[in-house]
Amino acid sequence: MNPMTDKPPAEIGAAEYACRRSALMEMAGEDAILILPSAPPRVRSGNSHYPYRQDSDFWYLCGFPEPEAVLVLIPGRAHGEALLFCRDRDRDREAWDGARAGPEGAVEQHGMDDAYPIDDIDEILPGLLEGRSRVYYHFGRDADFDLKLIGWVNRVRAQRRQGAQLPHEFLDLGYLLHEQRLFKSRDELRLMQYAADISVDAHRAAMAAARPGIREYELQAEVERVFRAHDGWPAYNSIVGAGANGRVLHYVNNNATCRDGDLVLIDAGAEYRGYASDITRTFPVNGCFTAAQRALHDLVGAAQAAALAQARPGVPYEAGHAAAVEVLTDGLLRLGLLQGSLRKNIASGQYKRFYPHKSGHWLGLDVHDVGDYRIDGESRLLEPGMVFTIEPGLYIAADAPGIAEKWRGIGIRIEDDVAITDDGHRVLTAALARSADEVEATMVEYAQGWNFGR
Repeated sequence: MNPMTDKPPAEIGAAEYACRRSALMEMAGEDAILILPSAPPRVRSGNSHYPYRQDSDFWYLCGFPEPEAVLVLIPGRAHGEALLFCRDRDRDREAWDGARAGPEGAVEQHGMDDAYPIDDIDEILPGLLEGRSRVYYHFGRDADFDLKLIGWVNRVRAQRRQGAQLPHEFLDLGYLLHEQRLFKSRDELRLMQYAADISVDAHRAAMAAARPGIREYELQAEVERVFRAHDGWPAYNSIVGAGANGRVLHYVNNNATCRDGDLVLIDAGAEYRGYASDITRTFPVNGCFTAAQRALHDLVGAAQAAALAQARPGVPYEAGHAAAVEVLTDGLLRLGLLQGSLRKNIASGQYKRFYPHKSGHWLGLDVHDVGDYRIDGESRLLEPGMVFTIEPGLYIAADAPGIAEKWRGIGIRIEDDVAITDDGHRVLTAALARSADEVEATMVEYAQGWNFGR
């Protein structure tokens, strides 16, 4: 798929959202009620807001894009199981803030069984709670909504003498929902592939623009220009770290100058229709790795390949990290950055001096997506439909004691997005140059084009 020429994939349809809600309600049971508010708008400063981004769980269950909404699922309810409280149509406010679906649109466009104005929720929701024994909700996520829910429950409690039945269990909604979200459908994978394709093009644009003297924020601008050109958004704060900045794991300043001889680490991914991608590449700003840079880059690439070899059904999730650690530690010993035996270095965690993080994370509607990594104390086994990153790296401090000068200040990470399939895996981001040879060849190609254009 090429986002430059191909038609974007279809968005998630109402039928799939309905199937998700049905599956969740079946797990919750017919005496439960599930309550999920939308994300609130976020103030940037004064009366200026950040671009609105819907709560991922809420989006997963209904695809409704507006704030000030509450989804209520009532398994087995004869008059409709999926209800949405949302803003009424308002011509004056829509002239300022844009169109609203209103309760009618929630039913007609989003497949709700019924919908009500959000202003009526205080009158309606207590009656929906009555007679339900269990409430599933994200307690502690929104303190204001917590208080509202407690108030509605107290209104039911006040009617106990009149025979009202009060919910007696309050359970974490994430316990059921996040396990469901961990497994991606075919339509979700299509959207994630498109987000990955956008990100591949964005990283290529940054490589094409790279040259000594360019600022990190100029490369960030190239990346995010491609995101927006394809109706995507940054899935997270883009990291563009040149030289020693590449070893800062969550570097966000992005304001330094890329000098001749520097490596540039770019960790950036597009979000498309809510679904995230996450790519990291490290490349020489002048198009050519030094011997030391190449040695470490090759080592990180070998570690990623070792982790990728473990990406298949039935293998423990943590096996990929263990494989990457073994390759990295062995390589660090060979290069003289660690001393002693492989076994002792791994057991004591000496490698963490240069590799302090894990080798990946779940990926989906959130960059660090939901889902347990361990079950009953053991690493869970990989299954088809899971998507995660594989991202080993090496980071050598500029003032690292006892380390030869040639290694100092180098930060390298290689990250790709991987979907588990029935017979193995698929790398969603495979189209982007990865090895040192591939990166250098790409940089030469772009440099020739840049020089010709000048």
